[in-house]
Amino acid sequence: MKVFVVGATGQIGKHLIDLLQKSDQHTVRAMVRKEEQAETMKQQGIDVAIASLEGSIEDIAKAAKGCDAIIFTAGSGGHTGYDKTLLIDLDGAAKTVAATEQAGINRFVIVSALQAHRPENWNKEMAPYYVAKHYADRIVEQSKLDYTIIRPGGLLNERGTGKISASENLERGSIPREDVAKTIIASLEARHTFKKFFDLISGETTIEEALKTV
Repeated sequence: MKVFVVGATGQIGKHLIDLLQKSDQHTVRAMVRKEEQAETMKQQGIDVAIASLEGSIEDIAKAAKGCDAIIFTAGSGGHTGYDKTLLIDLDGAAKTVAATEQAGINRFVIVSALQAHRPENWNKEMAPYYVAKHYADRIVEQSKLDYTIIRPGGLLNERGTGKISASENLERGSIPREDVAKTIIASLEARHTFKKFFDLISGETTIEEALKTV
């Protein structure tokens, strides 16, 4: 499976690129915004396309053409204002859904946020972020795509354990970014995760076994 990664230079994205490059089942194309980012990745043997989430749907679709699946793990990051959260986490996700359909790609995985589907459980100090994730997820659910919405808890830079807990509703918790990336890749061809969404935190069950219960 040829996998198009949106958000390839982000922290989860970097794990995804590394894992996909090492995979026997998948190949990867990374979407980046800048020529210098593209040159760095090309030097590492990575297939790269230049496009921006603040650009057009057509540009994203063209960049993804020929791929079999799209992973959206882009985010505005904590150092930007909520204007960028709106433009990247919501509008960027909506554009990518439209571009996925336009490019004739059916498989779509998006990284959301724990409990994004339950406004009553949101951290009120981060309400705009949760609003963006909530409505991006709803756009995904209303699409015709074979989607999976993964909602991880607090993201850690620790080494992954390969053990997770995955369910429609989970209490607050955290998870290494590496394990989020591994869960995304494990879900790509797991048909029982199609048209599904689930919260994700560290747990006691292997990723493959945990995904069988979602």
